[in-house]
Amino acid sequence: MLTEMWVDRTDYHHTRVVQGDLPTPGEGEILVAIDKFAMTANNVTYAASGDMFGYWQFYPTTEDPWGKVTVWGIGEVLASHAEGIAVGERLYGFFPMASHVVMEPGESSEKGFADAMPHRSELPGLYNYYARTKSESVQLQALEDQRCIFFPLFMTGYVIADLLLDNDWFGVKQVVIGSASSKTGFSTAAFIRAAGFEGTLVGLTSDQNVAFSEALGCYDRVVRYVEVESIASEPSTYIDIAGDVAVRSRLHHSLQNKVAQTLLVGATHWDQFGQSMGGEPLPGSEPQVFFAPAQIEKRDGEWGRGVMMGKAYAASIELLSQLAPTLLMESHKGAEACDAIWQSLLRNQVSGQRGVIMSLQAEA
Repeated sequence: MLTEMWVDRTDYHHTRVVQGDLPTPGEGEILVAIDKFAMTANNVTYAASGDMFGYWQFYPTTEDPWGKVTVWGIGEVLASHAEGIAVGERLYGFFPMASHVVMEPGESSEKGFADAMPHRSELPGLYNYYARTKSESVQLQALEDQRCIFFPLFMTGYVIADLLLDNDWFGVKQVVIGSASSKTGFSTAAFIRAAGFEGTLVGLTSDQNVAFSEALGCYDRVVRYVEVESIASEPSTYIDIAGDVAVRSRLHHSLQNKVAQTLLVGATHWDQFGQSMGGEPLPGSEPQVFFAPAQIEKRDGEWGRGVMMGKAYAASIELLSQLAPTLLMESHKGAEACDAIWQSLLRNQVSGQRGVIMSLQAEA
């Protein structure tokens, strides 16, 4: 049986479970059982920025205003009418919150393929690519859960760090990271330091996440949101993963023209995302929306296709091994559990310390 969780694009708290018969793949198509997928704040960001970056278009529904939130997961081929793709193959990539999906493998190699569904032709290639895990290292194959949960966020952190390095750190002596306890936040801090930044790394977080953020060892200083004005008046870049408009405004007004760059990365405060794009001009540099595929495409042109992603994977594996003792893994199954975790994500109640794996597969 097919099970999907749809989300009202006008009210993310409003969800709907849709069930039906399994679809039959046509010529050149495959049916994939989505074995597991991660649920993180990243999925809320995909929803909040879905119209801007096209995330709702990957798996459109037949009814407005409903949409399928995109997730990173592992799937297994149940039926194949596509040349070279065997039943039983495991795939890693960008899926909907669902139990199954039909795909159309296009250009492929032993490493992976791009989904050639016509409606996806204009969407970013990064999200259209599916890795065939049998071609990968035993080490990576053994990290299925961690790969779904941490790697998309860690790799975002790696690309942010590379963007800063590529621009000589924007000439700053201090990098401030909002939502310091988030997976994107602490990985960004770790990769910025690993890339050679010699300035100060400041993590901004809520009261309840101070201890965890400090224990990570990624920051020189951890500051509560209520203390944002205590941040040193140094030339700074702000990596805004929280998306909290009030905090961003306070930081800009505190540091004034010493804010050399603000990158809008995430939407932990998803209900403020629309406000993030406008409002009164702030002192210092005008905030810019960060879009990872743009920097990846630049590096692909300079280094060769796939080189940057290879480096990001290696760095993510190393960071995961360093931080594993501080992280808590958990698995859940079923539509009710999926909705409960989704609602918790919307309320910002899932700590960056938790790694949540979900499955909508029917009980055996």
